[in-house]
Amino acid sequence: MAAAGAPTRYLWVNAAALVIGLTMLAVLGRAVTAERCSAEAAIIAMAGALLATALLGADVEGAVRWVYIGGLSVQPSLVLLPMMLALFARTRSTPATLGIIAAALAMALQPDRSMAAMLALYLATLAAIRRDPYVLTALAASVIGFALTLVRADRLPAVPYVDQILYSSFDVHAVAGLAVLSGSALLLVPAIAGWRRDPDNRATYSAFGAIWLVVILAAALGNYPTPVVGYGGSAIIGYALSLLALPKRAGARAGGAAWARDPADGTASDRHLLIALA
Repeated sequence: MAAAGAPTRYLWVNAAALVIGLTMLAVLGRAVTAERCSAEAAIIAMAGALLATALLGADVEGAVRWVYIGGLSVQPSLVLLPMMLALFARTRSTPATLGIIAAALAMALQPDRSMAAMLALYLATLAAIRRDPYVLTALAASVIGFALTLVRADRLPAVPYVDQILYSSFDVHAVAGLAVLSGSALLLVPAIAGWRRDPDNRATYSAFGAIWLVVILAAALGNYPTPVVGYGGSAIIGYALSLLALPKRAGARAGGAAWARDPADGTASDRHLLIALA
């Protein structure tokens, strides 16, 4: 971004978002092992925030995806949705499913094809590996929500340093373009490494990879934020929080043993979380 002439403020915003995201990851990493009722309440609260954004957020060319905090534009779906999905993978229940359905409705109302596609593909991946009524119900709602985003017009123009970065970076220099492509590919490394080296938790890694593959593809195909390598703190914080989905030490999850439904959620090592942080 600096090579392309982005304002210095953009660089500081991204750096601050990284610090905030890693801090939240450290704090919330313990909360993920809380009792199921707490996880359900968190999912419902975040779904309420997404619905509130769709109904009361800033309107730009008919899209209502943002809220303004201290003069900065924040896209709550990029921050909250990955964390919601991480929690849902661990605590599938009726209240949690209702929260995911509400999130699918919010994506349809905003509308946000990128996030709606992320939600649908994540749940499809989860359903293919861990099929249960809760996942199938949430998947049906997400597919309907995604379909609704497709029939609504999306007239948003590309925003400099935010959208179309995968292409515009090559206008700066070939090395800059390759750096952006490489940076985007690195977001998928935790999923690929985990799939190969940790067979017991492949469902988790597949779902994690599905989330960020969809976001990257959306950035390549339309005017949607390019995660992490472009300007925007929401995607940086969202990526950090999505690392909550990756396996932790078995001992660190002891407090959540009463509500963990799938033994494949645990592992004896958190090395892939460390890989993702790197």
